[in-house]
Amino acid sequence: MKVVILAGGRGSRLSEETHLKPKPMVEIGSNPILWHIMKIYSYYGFNDFVICCGYKGEMIKDYFINYYMRTSDLTIDMSNNSVEVHKKADEPWKVTLVDTGAETNTAGRVMGVRKYLDSGPFMLTYGDGISNVDINSVLKFHRQNGKVATITAAKPAGRWGTIQISESNGTVETFQEKNKTKESWVNSGFAIFEQKIFDYLTDESQQLEKEPYDKLVADGEIDAYKHLGFWHAMDTVNDRAVLEEYWNSGKAPWKLWM
Repeated sequence: MKVVILAGGRGSRLSEETHLKPKPMVEIGSNPILWHIMKIYSYYGFNDFVICCGYKGEMIKDYFINYYMRTSDLTIDMSNNSVEVHKKADEPWKVTLVDTGAETNTAGRVMGVRKYLDSGPFMLTYGDGISNVDINSVLKFHRQNGKVATITAAKPAGRWGTIQISESNGTVETFQEKNKTKESWVNSGFAIFEQKIFDYLTDESQQLEKEPYDKLVADGEIDAYKHLGFWHAMDTVNDRAVLEEYWNSGKAPWKLWM
């Protein structure tokens, strides 16, 4: 199953970093947050990625083009212009990088990568949030419920989009972007969509989280997997500092891999 990562936004509230690089390329430790997200999925066996590039997307492309050389030991013989590679990168990833436009909204970015997807369901997440969510449990939940869409809900401090979830079966009842109610569940990404999602994506100028999700709610076709563990978005400089502190402590909750 392919994993779509929305990595095209500007990240204006992280402008100290993002005036130089796209938000998904801002580093935690010595690796971009995008790398951390991909490592989470890879831990669960999902290694086929479609990355929606936009703002400064050429930096994301350069990163992956040079990934092999950057993560290997080299001997460079300048007398004959030869390069000997001693250690090869061992990530099992297949990465499709798609220019979806510098100003495109999230619905348009998903529409822009449709031709690179398979005929079945696909996963989707944002390029700025990390979690210790069990991806396989989200997938099992999605398959059991049989809805068009499943999102993962978390309960961090409330400055992200809030959702009301049915206590009986997990169906999303309301979806409100950036309500500041601290006790609410919030959309943390780590979603799974059936191909029927494209029936709800009719305008490239729309935000996925507004009209399309509202229509899914009205049709009873979106559920939420409740994740009670760690989730944190890197939305501000302070967020980055918090995540960096986690990483440097050696106890980053999202580091599931060895």
